[in-house]
Amino acid sequence: MLKHKGFPGRMPSSDFQFTIRRPAKDAPTKLSHRERFRDRRPADRRADEAFLGALWDYFGEEPFQRGNLDAGRLSWLFGREVIPAEDPFDPQSYDALLKIDVQAAAASFPDAIEVTE
Repeated sequence: MLKHKGFPGRMPSSDFQFTIRRPAKDAPTKLSHRERFRDRRPADRRADEAFLGALWDYFGEEPFQRGNLDAGRLSWLFGREVIPAEDPFDPQSYDALLKIDVQAAAASFPDAIEVTE
């Protein structure tokens, strides 16, 4: 499992986790599309925005390996702002390549990413 050195481990001043410390003993948690409903707590929305901002600051538009990024936090963005960067894609692999869908991310979280045109 690749560890992204320098990537924030959690959202500042909160318990919202962004990375994991060690790989799962049996198999990595599978990435899945989680539905974001309008009645989500504001703190959860801020965590999504902070995580996407950290992904943007660390990786930008380049594809990145899942590595030690938290599957639960990634799943809130997966299929919308974060998409597979390879075909076939294995949602249960630490080596899976992902990328940020810049247009979707800018539409959903305009304060999290800065798009230069």
